[in-house]
Amino acid sequence: MNRTSQTKRPTIYDLAELAGTSASAVSAVLNGNWKKRRISAKLAEKITKLAEEQGYALNMQASALRRDRSKIIGMIVPKYDNRYFGSIVEQFEALARERGLFPIVTCTRRDPALELEAARAMLSYQVDCLIATGATDPDRVMDLCSAAGVRTINLDLPGSRAPSVISDNYGGALELTRRVLANCEKEYGEKTPLLFVGGRGSDHNTVERVRGFRNAHAQAGIAVDEKLVLTCGYAPEKAENAMNQLAERTSNLPRGMFVNSTISLEGVMHWIRRSGHYADRMPQLGCFDWDPFVAMLGDHIEMMRQDVPKMLEAVFSIIDSGVTDPTVVQIPPIVENIG
Repeated sequence: MNRTSQTKRPTIYDLAELAGTSASAVSAVLNGNWKKRRISAKLAEKITKLAEEQGYALNMQASALRRDRSKIIGMIVPKYDNRYFGSIVEQFEALARERGLFPIVTCTRRDPALELEAARAMLSYQVDCLIATGATDPDRVMDLCSAAGVRTINLDLPGSRAPSVISDNYGGALELTRRVLANCEKEYGEKTPLLFVGGRGSDHNTVERVRGFRNAHAQAGIAVDEKLVLTCGYAPEKAENAMNQLAERTSNLPRGMFVNSTISLEGVMHWIRRSGHYADRMPQLGCFDWDPFVAMLGDHIEMMRQDVPKMLEAVFSIIDSGVTDPTVVQIPPIVENIG
């Protein structure tokens, strides 16, 4: 019977047998000393992958005793295509260098396979810590890193097995929705439901923002129109297609919108300009994201800016303190009134 199919916990000897190498080589890889042993990066990646697949849990106390630290800190990000993630990368690099650490960053395009590939590559470079930003499967990234004795911290999207730093998505969405509803009532003299467009309906941030959106409506005594909750994804073309489909279903388009990122806002604005809808009067807009160039759209938009400096300060506070408990730190976002 294969050792790893038994109920007992796998050992480094089991991993060595599977990898076709020595137990000392496995130990060197999992403790981060493989470069000094002149073990190839290919074998190091193979052992790390096997450790993840076999559920091998490194003795973290023993791992912490390793003498040689790389002073390399890694970050994976899902996108570079908006100010929010660009600001995260910039702040991360600055704070890492202040601590004498060398930052490395890679984009994983919201692809879970690329997230794991990037994590394995960073482990092969012996990173001391990995920040998983907006990861689609942060727990799996954490399991992979834990097997190699490397800490992880989740940023933007939370996980259940490592510390997480996120925005207060619910509170921010509640306040943003309240403001857009009030702006609509002030302009049109009546209470009407808003459109919610953008984001993935399965991710934590969008779920919490939709919850805030719904509760703000309930507090205002307005029923949410379920046909107007369009969690279509973040890409501009997806938001534009969702707006096209909505216009085909109804001629009574909403007078106000909650747009779930500047990326989605790009698609919404393309649709408004190309479709000819709202030609006489632009809708009242609220965007859970921030970009100063949005001020050029006029005075009919409110923005909720995620507080990136405080989020990164919280991340490095966790790193500096050595906390590993799966706590979630929520940072309140900032209202940016463009008008």
